[in-house]
Amino acid sequence: MKSVSMAVAFAVLSGCYTPSGTFLPINEYSMSTTPEYVITTGDVLQVRVFQQDNVSSRVRVRADGKVSLPFVNDWVAAGKTPSVLALELQTRLKDFLTNPVVTVSLEESRPLTVSVVGEVVRPSLVTLDPGAGVLQALAAAGGLTDFAQREGIFVLRKPGSDVAPIRIRFTWEALSRGETKAARFVLVPQDVIVAE
Repeated sequence: MKSVSMAVAFAVLSGCYTPSGTFLPINEYSMSTTPEYVITTGDVLQVRVFQQDNVSSRVRVRADGKVSLPFVNDWVAAGKTPSVLALELQTRLKDFLTNPVVTVSLEESRPLTVSVVGEVVRPSLVTLDPGAGVLQALAAAGGLTDFAQREGIFVLRKPGSDVAPIRIRFTWEALSRGETKAARFVLVPQDVIVAE
């Protein structure tokens, strides 16, 4: 085991190391649309039912991922987008109301939490302001170690529950220079940053 780690260290120091696995460089990643916000525990939602003030509510998503609403009682909100939740509630309220129109909006979001692992000073779960990018997450984890590969910084993003994560590759140079796509990339809940 020691000889394997020494061989990897030698490859790293000699510059012949290349990141393993398949990945998508940030310049090839489509950022034409910002992913819709996914509700998480601790978020505060405004649920409005058109012309039904007694059914409309301002609710916080509990630790179990549910919200309590008139007529529907406990309903799972975490892991869904506001538009999906609105459609579900609208369908459920049809049992009680004639043609309900439901909108769900985010009033207060919980701070963004992402995992930063690998060759960083403090691998951990870091808390960031919404809209933060990869460079802010690396800084919150204490920065890269001396052994980190400047070409091997990845974000693992899961685009859907039934889809494998995408490995999006960044370079330190692109991040530190604020190059367009690397600088505009916004982290979302459940992203994992890996520094190889």
